[in-house]
Amino acid sequence: MKVQLIADSGSTKAEWCLLGARETGRYKTTGISPYFLNAAQIKELLEKELLPQLPPDVQIDEVHYYGTGCLQRKSVEIVESALKAVWPVAAIEVNHDLMGAARGLCGKEPGIASILGTGSNSCYFDGKTIQKNNPGLGYVLGDEGSGAYLGKKLLQYYLYNSFDEELKARFDAQYNTNHEEILENVYRRPLPNRYLASFAQFLGENRGHFIVENILEDSLNEFFFSHIYKYSESWTHPLHFTGSIAWHFQDILNELCELYELQMGRILRSPMDGLMAYHQ
Repeated sequence: MKVQLIADSGSTKAEWCLLGARETGRYKTTGISPYFLNAAQIKELLEKELLPQLPPDVQIDEVHYYGTGCLQRKSVEIVESALKAVWPVAAIEVNHDLMGAARGLCGKEPGIASILGTGSNSCYFDGKTIQKNNPGLGYVLGDEGSGAYLGKKLLQYYLYNSFDEELKARFDAQYNTNHEEILENVYRRPLPNRYLASFAQFLGENRGHFIVENILEDSLNEFFFSHIYKYSESWTHPLHFTGSIAWHFQDILNELCELYELQMGRILRSPMDGLMAYHQ
């Protein structure tokens, strides 16, 4: 039986699963994005964070990697090079995270698969291939409904002094930051998308406040308007979601599906369970 290593990586965190070994194992590492890391840096990350977790005597036969940013050939080559350097004799398959979401959520059935994590993306999957994909524009121009988008909206409200006194006091007590520090993190420091997405936690912890609810509902509705509505198949096939934002705010997704008379499918925190079944 072949030993397979499956990876589902966002830009913030990555989940790995070992299949076919004596024991099935699941592991976590920092996320991998070829937009921000080169092959050498990815190799170093894997050697430092993943290899110490794997059984020392395991021989990996296949690596199935699904990751953010792996749509363009150049990005795929960066990840392939790093994986080959770590597992030189393994068969390597690198796909973008949207294919991982589609296979994990839909299995071999048609449906709309969406990612709402640090970033966001969506597609129509016919059960075998991705037939339609509304372009993902990244956290600067797009990523509607994502953690980075929610964090950006929250910081806009804060910096524009749109919070009421109660919410501003909660924010200041939790983050103790200021205008200059926020702009420094967004425009000058590495990985601004992760920085923005980190503020989504504040929204989750302050549910019920009218400003928080407005940010959440407007941002997720913007995802429906900019992405879900672009697929005619949305009206005839189930809508599946994965990612931390989808998981934590699934009540709003359910309300939007009910409001627009769309069929809600599966909501998974991670597509890994589905990917394990797909590859087994």
